[in-house]
Amino acid sequence: MTKIIPRISTRGYYDLKYGKTLKNNSYFLYPKKDFKKFIGSKELVIMIHGLRNDNAGAIAKVVLAKNRLSHLGYHYPVIGFSYDSNTTGAHLTKYVKRALLAGQVIAQKNGRNLALFIEDFQSASPKTLIRLMGHSLGSQVILSTVENLAKKNLPGIIESVHFFGASITSDVPSSKKYGPLLDKIIRQKIVNYFSPVDEVLSWANKEKFVNGPLGLNGSIGKTISKYHQKLVSPENHRFASYVEKLNSFP
Repeated sequence: MTKIIPRISTRGYYDLKYGKTLKNNSYFLYPKKDFKKFIGSKELVIMIHGLRNDNAGAIAKVVLAKNRLSHLGYHYPVIGFSYDSNTTGAHLTKYVKRALLAGQVIAQKNGRNLALFIEDFQSASPKTLIRLMGHSLGSQVILSTVENLAKKNLPGIIESVHFFGASITSDVPSSKKYGPLLDKIIRQKIVNYFSPVDEVLSWANKEKFVNGPLGLNGSIGKTISKYHQKLVSPENHRFASYVEKLNSFP
């Protein structure tokens, strides 16, 4: 019998073609009973996947993260955030730009959903340290989550963030807009695993779909002191290749 992977989900909340909002619900938990068990846990890790992941793909990313963290001696709960990133036509050249733009819109909108979960969970379990891991487009979900939490004035509510092959822009950790928000909401540290040989981010940068991805060449400008980055050489853009390069956590 396959073990069920607990996840926060917003599947079906957004239109896969253009990113239009279909449901204004907050999120749903699966299985709900597992989340009650997490209350009082010392720490909780939330894994946020990238583009072109259906529900099965989202689950697979959590398993990869959980296995790697366990290998590194980290044994607190690891759960997933599953969202509508399997946008229509992402695998076809003629539709890839539209699919990527829809994915970016959906990722940005999901910041509200994940922020609501974090706020609710922290209210139920105030001593639990919440850590986020985001791959590729998952970095946009995290950035938008930080923005939403900052509006609620919840300083230090996220303990740490780990980015892998991040598709947000390289000026984010040093920008006047985002730097102070990241500094306020993330208590301990932000670690960015970047790779100049990442073929997907190189292509996205060349085609100007993402201008200067943070996951390609790292940050530019003077970053906040909590920000750290690690140059890695994964085999490809997939999360499986990046997570292999994780040698310590948190």
